Amino acid sequence: MKRKALILPWCLAFLIMLPAKGPVAGEAAIAPQAARPGGGWEVSGDPYDHGKIGELKRKIAQGDFKDITSVVVIKDGKLLIEEYFNGADRTTLHNTRSVGKTFASALMGAAIRDGHIKSLDRTLGEFYDLKSFSNYSAKKSAVRLKDLLTMSSAFLGSDDDAASPGNEEKMYPTPNWVRFALDLPMDTAKENGKQWDYFTAGVVLVGDILNRAVPGGLECYADRVLFEPLGITRYQWQYTPQKVVNTAGGLQMSSLDYAKFGQLYKNRGRWNGVPVLPEDWIAKSFQRYRPIPNRDGFYYGLLFWNMTYQVDGRPHETFFCTGNGGNKIFVFLDQPLVVVVTATAFGKPYMHSQVDAMMERHILPAVVK
Repeated sequence: MKRKALILPWCLAFLIMLPAKGPVAGEAAIAPQAARPGGGWEVSGDPYDHGKIGELKRKIAQGDFKDITSVVVIKDGKLLIEEYFNGADRTTLHNTRSVGKTFASALMGAAIRDGHIKSLDRTLGEFYDLKSFSNYSAKKSAVRLKDLLTMSSAFLGSDDDAASPGNEEKMYPTPNWVRFALDLPMDTAKENGKQWDYFTAGVVLVGDILNRAVPGGLECYADRVLFEPLGITRYQWQYTPQKVVNTAGGLQMSSLDYAKFGQLYKNRGRWNGVPVLPEDWIAKSFQRYRPIPNRDGFYYGLLFWNMTYQVDGRPHETFFCTGNGGNKIFVFLDQPLVVVVTATAFGKPYMHSQVDAMMERHILPAVVK
């Protein structure tokens, strides 16, 4: 017995041929959620454009913006927007990768204030017997802490060049990351403090120097002088092979606790009126020390990035922490805003550009007066 051919109505056949799209979110799923009290934040009663945030949520649900896990907006020191996606919630500890570098900058400011580090002009030759490492030179000995914090040392190391001897991917498999960094030769084409080049191993040196200098080691010091004053009790460090906290990145926190770090800088170093970091350190951190090569309008501070968004023809300058995957903590200079975006688009070409689109088309238009 012959089987009859399956004949579909033309409309169903047409639909089958259409390319698959992400799931269509219902209206309830894309409606902005009211910010909830708790998490160390007072809730803001200020209005914002719910339509803009609803459209943002729709695009995240449909996969137009991929791998986003949270968006938090603090306005005037109060929680205005708190949205979670892709299985994350208020309790999630996010791996924001190189966002953790900026915490090393904050801890350096605290260590200088407390007299454990004299100044940013201290050099590597003052902290290490560099002749016991490979490729000794006076140029290496003269590298300042400021050069490491502004990504402008003259080491032959660039994370933007896979072939570079000092690329971070060559550091991670080694048994001692500090030795890896200090064994590197210097780049004959660079001068210390003159040219920006992203160099993660240099921030590992910053962490090691801090760990040696502060009482009780860097992990205990960070908890005492930074996390405890901010009310941050749930966090997770990654560690170097020597069991020192990894200042290269990977410090995991909740989105609301990352926002506390941003608000600390927005408050010029104060939390609930109590000084946590020196005000002059915040001012030093938020300076344009070096332009970012081949990225018009981008600059670098003390392990902070700097750029300006345009919304309806108006500029909005921000200093921000950033990490692989599209993770960000934004501190705006002209607006009373701190914005946190977390994401897991690790190594994806769209990871940072999609956050820029979210900020310029949805988040800032929704909250800027």
